[in-house]
Amino acid sequence: MNDVIKIGGIKIRSNGPFFLIAGPCVVENQVKTLEIARFLKDLSQDLEIGIIFKASYDKANRTSLNSFRGPGLDEGLRILKTIKDETGLPIVSDVHQTTEVEKAATVLDLIQIPALLCRQTDLLLAAARTGLPINLKKGQFLSPWDIEHAIEKITSLNNNSILLTERGTFFGYNNLVVDIRSIAIMKGFGFPVVFDATHSVQLPGGKGTSSGGQREFVGHLSRAAVAAGADGVFMEVHPDPDTALCDGPNSIPLQELRPMLAQMKKIHHLVTG
Repeated sequence: MNDVIKIGGIKIRSNGPFFLIAGPCVVENQVKTLEIARFLKDLSQDLEIGIIFKASYDKANRTSLNSFRGPGLDEGLRILKTIKDETGLPIVSDVHQTTEVEKAATVLDLIQIPALLCRQTDLLLAAARTGLPINLKKGQFLSPWDIEHAIEKITSLNNNSILLTERGTFFGYNNLVVDIRSIAIMKGFGFPVVFDATHSVQLPGGKGTSSGGQREFVGHLSRAAVAAGADGVFMEVHPDPDTALCDGPNSIPLQELRPMLAQMKKIHHLVTG
């Protein structure tokens, strides 16, 4: 399968033009989230790369009860719609419960299934019923070939607009590794494959009440993944990751993004011809 998947104004297909999914981990507030979106919009135009803006309205899977989760469904969707209207960027956010899906689908251009929920049948079916494209993140606990069962749940409702995202695999406690073979294996299912560069360097629960991260490896792994055939890359970005309210240790500073993307685009062009 090599069908074109339309996400807002962006057309994606396996071995098609390179694209980026990026934004802050969570909607912190409207001002900062819009600042990041405007930066990404300008970058998209300058580098001629399709960019889908990502931010979560509610991070329901944080390490600690006291962790910042975001503004919630209603306010978060309002902010995301404002960003969509002002920048024209397509929007993706993750859904955690079936009861959120219908309302989220009124704003989102792409629905994301969190890695930890990639086997939740009812959630996958609810997302598939919207008819929107779905970014299916492979669980840290799942082999790349086992993602086929999650794919079948979505396609059972005739929704074939699927992106598959690799985000690392558990390696002991508080650590993830990337098996680069996953890119080729998942591409074998015929859908575009995305490499989640920043979550792949996450150290789950590594700081006790929150996750740690090793952002210094993001560039290395991203280049390797694109060279291995990844169609796009997912990155959490922030003006000042050290003050981010979620996933700061594995987020990339905005000012470092341009050269990384330019390099990845060149690698992608060499791979796809």
